Amino acid sequence: MEKPIIENRTYSFNIEKRDDVSPMIKGHAAVFEERTSIPFWGFDEMVARNAFTDTIKQDDVRALFNHDANFVLGRNTSKTLRLSEDNKGLAIEIDPPDTQVARDLMQLLKRGDISQMSFAFQIEKESWEKGGEGKPDLRILERVKLFDVSVVTFPAYEGTDAGLRSYNQWLSETKPKQGIYKVSLLKRRLNLIQRKGGKLNG
Repeated sequence: MEKPIIENRTYSFNIEKRDDVSPMIKGHAAVFEERTSIPFWGFDEMVARNAFTDTIKQDDVRALFNHDANFVLGRNTSKTLRLSEDNKGLAIEIDPPDTQVARDLMQLLKRGDISQMSFAFQIEKESWEKGGEGKPDLRILERVKLFDVSVVTFPAYEGTDAGLRSYNQWLSETKPKQGIYKVSLLKRRLNLIQRKGGKLNG
């Protein structure tokens, strides 16, 4: 069986830093119902409301720096990471450890040098909508399995092939010839960018 691919998505937010009593990082790792253009894909993406309801109740999720397992900031099972869904999206609260990496990160957040969060996930349920009026087709993430939420230096769009395969399947069911041609063109564009040293993954 093919191993599921873990995908990463990044959103820019005003990450809050609180250190009046004890250090805390607050923010959102995802926003609901906001259309996002994923670089080089040729389609847009949106996170549906309640996409994280199941995973935040049952899965073991870490808070990391730059999706690096060596830099753990918190964990939901130890209650140093708290995850919830609010009207805006996937809200997080992290009680960072007293480590050099975490102390340095708090300073970078305070200075505004870092201002983005990302989440690593596997898709469990998705749907597609045809674009119109000049808008690309839309992928809707309806239910996902979380692995980590991360404060990140650069945007991360890993798992590109997983999204392209899903897009190819949907297109082949709705408009077969156009779908095969369009996804083939997108893959050639991605390969060309990577050969030229372009950076796609965070």
